[in-house]
Amino acid sequence: MEFREKIESLIGEFLKEREDLFLIDLRFSAADDITVILDGDQGVSVQDCLDASRAIEFNMDREEHDFSLQVMSAGLSEPLKSERQFRKNIGRELDVLLADDTRVEGELLTLDEKSITLVLRYRKPKEVGKGKVDVVEEREIPYSEIKKALVTVKF
Repeated sequence: MEFREKIESLIGEFLKEREDLFLIDLRFSAADDITVILDGDQGVSVQDCLDASRAIEFNMDREEHDFSLQVMSAGLSEPLKSERQFRKNIGRELDVLLADDTRVEGELLTLDEKSITLVLRYRKPKEVGKGKVDVVEEREIPYSEIKKALVTVKF
């Protein structure tokens, strides 16, 4: 079995045992630096990262193939990529960059296999007279139109 296939197989076996975790990204550099990014339905702990690292390292022979391994959780700076990630963030504010480079910010209300629905809250000028009115609307966005989606952290 080829090196990359072996790593993919090992992480796959680990994730079968830990169904609450899922793979976000698996990267290999030319120098065989491996980066594994995990997420979980209830988040990812340091112990989860250690367990995943051990599942790979203890089943590989460094004498046969030298590599470095980094296992981490998907942090707030990582964009949401999978439906499962969107699902665990229902009720949170998202900053979504669309394919046409426009930005939409809103609360993630629902999702299905094709799209997400955000609740947008903003102020717009009154149609008659001076001042502004509060507007609350729902906007459905197909996954195909999402270039990048990040969870917004507000303090």
